[in-house]
Amino acid sequence: MTISCNLYRAEQVRELDRMAIAQFDIPGFELMKRAGCAAFEQLRARWPESQQIAVLCGAGNNGGDGFILAHRAQEAGMSVTVYQVGDTGKATADAMLAKRQAEQLGVVAETWRQQALDSFDVIVDAMLGTGLKGTVTEPWAGAIEAINSSGVPVLAMDIPTGLAADTGSLLGAAVKAHMTVSFIALKQGLYTAEGPEFCGDIRLERLNVPEQIYQAVPPAATLLKHVRRLPPRRRTAHKGEFGHVVIIGGDYGMSGAARLAGEAALRTGAGLVSIATRRSHAALLNLSRPELMCHGVEQADELQPLLKRATVVVAGPGMGQRRWGQSLLKAALGAGLPLVVDADALNLLAKTPHIRNDWILTPHPGEAARLLRSTPAEVQADRFAAVKTLRNRYGGVCVLKGAGTVVLAPNSNPEICAAGNPGMASGGMGDVLSGIIGSLLAQHRSPAEAASQGVLIHALAADRAAIAGERGLLASDLMPQLRKLIN
Repeated sequence: MTISCNLYRAEQVRELDRMAIAQFDIPGFELMKRAGCAAFEQLRARWPESQQIAVLCGAGNNGGDGFILAHRAQEAGMSVTVYQVGDTGKATADAMLAKRQAEQLGVVAETWRQQALDSFDVIVDAMLGTGLKGTVTEPWAGAIEAINSSGVPVLAMDIPTGLAADTGSLLGAAVKAHMTVSFIALKQGLYTAEGPEFCGDIRLERLNVPEQIYQAVPPAATLLKHVRRLPPRRRTAHKGEFGHVVIIGGDYGMSGAARLAGEAALRTGAGLVSIATRRSHAALLNLSRPELMCHGVEQADELQPLLKRATVVVAGPGMGQRRWGQSLLKAALGAGLPLVVDADALNLLAKTPHIRNDWILTPHPGEAARLLRSTPAEVQADRFAAVKTLRNRYGGVCVLKGAGTVVLAPNSNPEICAAGNPGMASGGMGDVLSGIIGSLLAQHRSPAEAASQGVLIHALAADRAAIAGERGLLASDLMPQLRKLIN
């Protein structure tokens, strides 16, 4: 069972806020005070030596949160400079009250003029929050540029200005924060697309709102956090109980992809793993991993004996898109077995689309774009919409890889994986993932569980392997970590 926490869209968080005010008589200004004070405590814990604080406040409630933080910092003896960004004539009543209280303590807001911010210890972004619609314009675009070019640590209140709360895409430009303090509930855009790059460390402050409001608003997505181990094996267990994974791939020049998928399947517990590959590769592939059973398959009919013994098929690692790959994929699709479809098998599927419910598709944004006949930029602009369209168009379980991988199964909310690191941007990582998912399927996990747990195990293994450094991380470096995690 995968343990998760809830994520919400911006409109849902506004509804949670409204319910706290209307149904539980918590004044909006009280929530603002709690937000500002909570963010200040996070700032002080993260940067305890800081003394010079700049707070950039917008006219809305996000700006009010910033004035409360400035108030608390002034009380704590810090030197606080507040810059008012945007039209104060549009300020909300609560934001104006927060500003007046800060001014009574001696905090005077200066009108923002384009200037350097590199003399401060910490900069606080309290400009636009989740209310931004459309592309960032001036004066906020200039303020964002000044913050990002300052070299100073940045705390974002609720969400970095310019980051779309629902998608994680950039609205033209965004503040690049070192820490984001999210209020009341976590926004789904913090964890996917550009969210991981621009949010830094994410902290949730629920502001002591009643638990009942969360029960009234179902979450939009969930965040994968921990994976429960598979049940212990019986002392009398035998390899036949843990499935036979057949991996189809490894065309000329790409044998390593099938080899990586095969070892990943073994390391995560599959009872048997066979590789169907080019005849010239078969004798060489298992020299370094003799537990793999490698078969030379040049014609689709030579694949049939393997398919008859298989529990699960993983199609695509190093398969290529030539006639050989096409014929083997066609045979696999006709076998009636659960399928993991990756790499070139996805590219072939994009050319001849069809739908089925017993497969798991694992595209990266480029492959997803081909499947959807769009562009990678369009996929990344709204990864939730893209994975939903993929699932509707092709069926099964869809795994949209990338920073903040999104998993969508039938009749479920999307699940997001926040684990993983940039070291995974190297050849073979996707092949390892397909082998893991195939192995979990063979060990009687449901497609939804195999996909979500496989994604998380893969990412956690990469994080452990990257302790020595992200640059130079190899897909094969994950293998020792996979064995530890699956146990």
